[in-house]
Amino acid sequence: MIPIGDDVPGERFPFLTYVLIGLNVLVFLFQISLPQAELRDLILTWGVTPRAVMAWSEDPRILLTLFTSLFLHGGWFHLIGNMLYLWIFGNNVEDRMGHVGFLLFYLLCGLTASLAEVFLKPGSVLPTIGASGAIAGVLGAYFLLYPRAKVILLVPVFLFFFFTVQVPAVVVLGLWFVMQLFSGVSQLGIGTESGGVAYWAHAGGFVAGMVLMPFFRCSRRSALRYVYQCDRRKK
Repeated sequence: MIPIGDDVPGERFPFLTYVLIGLNVLVFLFQISLPQAELRDLILTWGVTPRAVMAWSEDPRILLTLFTSLFLHGGWFHLIGNMLYLWIFGNNVEDRMGHVGFLLFYLLCGLTASLAEVFLKPGSVLPTIGASGAIAGVLGAYFLLYPRAKVILLVPVFLFFFFTVQVPAVVVLGLWFVMQLFSGVSQLGIGTESGGVAYWAHAGGFVAGMVLMPFFRCSRRSALRYVYQCDRRKK
């Protein structure tokens, strides 16, 4: 099942959501323009490597990778999947936080997600990349803000036959989080050379989104769609 939309209209133009999508796409286009050896070096340099971050005192610049890794992706499916989730859920969360608040929230969730992966897999020497952790934070905020919203899911039946269903967000996102949590637990104890999905980053980002959301939520929406303002009118 693939989410393709929701039934929550927004009041503000989701400026930051589109900016973040654009930045991720531009960085990925730059990635695929590089020769294979240079691309490998780029990911090793700017991805989050848990063992290197744990030894950050030797080179504090390594902490920058906690943020730079959020804009790197491992392939088209990785990029498209992340951007689809950001497009569907980011606009409504940005609508409730304001533009600048949403950007700060997104980056903090991404930071927390990266740290979750570092602390739970401290010996890993493989770099972690992708916006998934930050987007998981957006999902966590949406889970609390719009639990009764309907998420539109595309359900494949045969190769070229699909139908759509509408499922409450609390069910879709709740199941998504449980899957990330159990998948992360199943990875514990696996060798530090193993790759795969950064499930702990997903779970950590989701929890961060739920915890941070009340600090960024605007109690009222904006009558004037300024870049930074929350609403001054009653709903």
